[in-house]
Amino acid sequence: MRVVIDTNVLVSGIINPHGSPGRVVDLIVSQAITVVFDDRILSEYRDVLLRPVFAFQPGDVNALLDFIGFSGEHVTAGPVDLILPDSTDLPFLEVAIAGSVDALVTGNLRHYKPVRGRPAVSILSPAEFLRLI
Repeated sequence: MRVVIDTNVLVSGIINPHGSPGRVVDLIVSQAITVVFDDRILSEYRDVLLRPVFAFQPGDVNALLDFIGFSGEHVTAGPVDLILPDSTDLPFLEVAIAGSVDALVTGNLRHYKPVRGRPAVSILSPAEFLRLI
């Protein structure tokens, strides 16, 4: 199964490995799912996961991101004719559409309810995604 993972799922999954986001991270690490990404997404993962507020070890963050980069699928995404409430989430949707993924997994479903347009991809919470697979 090929998915785009919103940054909040990685953060939540690392903080609480026993919840639904943690189980999604387990699926990534076990290669049961393939993370689809572009350079913008990897950059956001790195920027957010290395924020001092989370106190994640840089070596652990780098190892996870190297693993995603190696085992995942890099795509080149173009713009889509959608407007989201938070424009910083648009790269995730663009990659999901360009990569024809099975789902975009996010802890912030409301961020992906377009102000204009309709996304051509399933947008699921971690719990919904786990029920699907």
